[in-house]
Amino acid sequence: MTVPFSEFQKIDLRVGKVKNVEEIEGLDRVYKLEIDLGEREKRTIVAGVKEYLEPYELLGKSIVVVANLEPKEVRGVISEGMLLAAEVDGRPILLVPEEEVKPGTPVH
Repeated sequence: MTVPFSEFQKIDLRVGKVKNVEEIEGLDRVYKLEIDLGEREKRTIVAGVKEYLEPYELLGKSIVVVANLEPKEVRGVISEGMLLAAEVDGRPILLVPEEEVKPGTPVH
């Protein structure tokens, strides 16, 4: 399936910095992440990376975030975006900037 370029342009990809990582009671595969998207904008993202990454591996890391997804509730937590990762041999590899980038920087 192909997507028209005009539809792709609607996706808001930005660099976010992971400010906090918490477990969600009763869920074995996900973390609740607090993400800094710059200019005093914080988001909560529920991410299914718990089986592969420890909290210390995420904390302070710059990641690529889909910032304009419709919010979704997961066990009482509202997820307001999605982190991007490649899948290699069934495990996520986070997409991260090659250099330090300010939170909120658009990704094109």
